[in-house]
Amino acid sequence: MTARVDLFAHPLGAKVLKHINSAGKAVSDSGLPAATQELVKIRASQINGCGFCTDMHTKDAAAAGETSLRLNLVAVWREATVFTEAERAALELTEQGTRIADAAGGVTDEAWANAAKHYDEDQLVALMSLIAIINTYNRINVINQQPAGDYRPGQFG
Repeated sequence: MTARVDLFAHPLGAKVLKHINSAGKAVSDSGLPAATQELVKIRASQINGCGFCTDMHTKDAAAAGETSLRLNLVAVWREATVFTEAERAALELTEQGTRIADAAGGVTDEAWANAAKHYDEDQLVALMSLIAIINTYNRINVINQQPAGDYRPGQFG
């Protein structure tokens, strides 16, 4: 599989990615825990079928010390006992925020209230922004058929 367009070499593609990366940097520099950020990126990427982002974020999480047990259970987090209540709230918000088209009501008040129990307002803004940003990346990569498997941790850092 090869990408339809080399977005990194294309002038407009590179410009768009630069701006999305700037938004991502604001989130990564926020008070939202780094491990939670990676779990959110992995779960949204799994839902969206984005192999490139799933590859990237599982490798980045592992390089940052995340365990293979937790990485292997992200897709089934509801049945897993290895995630904190705060992480579970973030994963629920991620799923609802990613599957907006599947739910007539969007993100439920219950999911938001549960997340608000664990995260302050700055962290909630970071969390909802992160969900939007990873969904943007997923869509670009899926549309472009960006191949997965060759990412090296820190490759874009």
